[in-house]
Amino acid sequence: MIIKKLIAIGLMCGISASVSAGGLQAPEINIADYGSDLTGQERSIPKLKKAVIDTAPADRKDGIPVGEIDVIKESLQQLALEIVDNQHTPYDSLLIAQNNKLVFESYYSLGRVNFPHPQASATKAYTALAIGRAIQLGYLTMEDLDKPVTSFLKGLDRKQLVKGADLVTLNHAMSMQSGIRIAEEKLGALLENKEQLTGKKLAQIYLSHSKPITSDSQTYLYQGSDPMIAMLVLDAVVPGTASDFIKEELLEKMGIDIYHWKEAVNGVPQAGSRAMMTSRSMVKWGTLVLNKGKWNGHQLIPEAYIAKATGKVAVPTDDEFDYTNFSYGYFFWRTPLKVGDKKYIAKFGWGGGGQYVISIEDLDLVIAITGHRDDDKTLGLIEQRILPAFASSALSGTAG
Repeated sequence: MIIKKLIAIGLMCGISASVSAGGLQAPEINIADYGSDLTGQERSIPKLKKAVIDTAPADRKDGIPVGEIDVIKESLQQLALEIVDNQHTPYDSLLIAQNNKLVFESYYSLGRVNFPHPQASATKAYTALAIGRAIQLGYLTMEDLDKPVTSFLKGLDRKQLVKGADLVTLNHAMSMQSGIRIAEEKLGALLENKEQLTGKKLAQIYLSHSKPITSDSQTYLYQGSDPMIAMLVLDAVVPGTASDFIKEELLEKMGIDIYHWKEAVNGVPQAGSRAMMTSRSMVKWGTLVLNKGKWNGHQLIPEAYIAKATGKVAVPTDDEFDYTNFSYGYFFWRTPLKVGDKKYIAKFGWGGGGQYVISIEDLDLVIAITGHRDDDKTLGLIEQRILPAFASSALSGTAG
């Protein structure tokens, strides 16, 4: 009756959507039609003629257990229908997992269950987790986080390094506090010569052309140099390449086989953007964080590292966005979301265009969202429309 009522509401509003508590076929697309380089290809995907909204997702045998939600089903379906009716930001997918089970799955517009969505800066969070995997395997240690990155990047021309280059640690780089300061126009000119960017030469550019690095300059600044330095360190310490390491030691371990991660011109994965993940894979990343680095009971990443990476390392600042209630870890964001008088800490990877991989430990909740337009309302929508339902069901003991 609930489903029939919501479909009726949708028809009255001119909404085209399939709403179900199980049995729906998630929308797919033939990836082979898009070639090996998927970068930008999502723009050529035809928009869905009918959104799919499912409160009992199908088991696709992809390593994600599925479940069903009950008492909060109607409110989530209503929110999904509002998304279809363009009452909110133009999202491509909204997935929710609770208690390690996917319980809500919806796709709109460009969303497809088997096509990886651009992650933009959410890529940075995956880069941080790759560093954590290297620590778990012994290629780095927690103590190494406070060592100069120059100690790992062998072969740098030390005579060319700017004063203070040895002050930059992994801790600084992954919290956007490297202290590297290069004028945007100057950096653009330096990066035009692709021959200078191979191997560790990119790090040489960052550490040779910056203004002098001091403890005063090592404050938060969101920039591309810092994640790339972290990725270059990863590439330097693991056997083989960073690309192979991420694929074999992280993605394959988590059963992520549909993805695209574009390499930079220096041969390592783009650290700050350019990864593409399916919405279900995003749920896996969020689950890995929620479970403190464990995947299927196996410790992929040290619990202490997850705590540090998703903790309060830096105070973010920006001239255009109010970060008063935010803190920054290792490429992870953190902010409290309120339901009544109670605060729930959201730890998340965040990418421009509307990509969110959110873990909320107190509710055992993972929320994955993809979109194709920037906005500043998504967290508010989660706070006002999604969390209250799960918070109330958790209190009453009726969570799915």
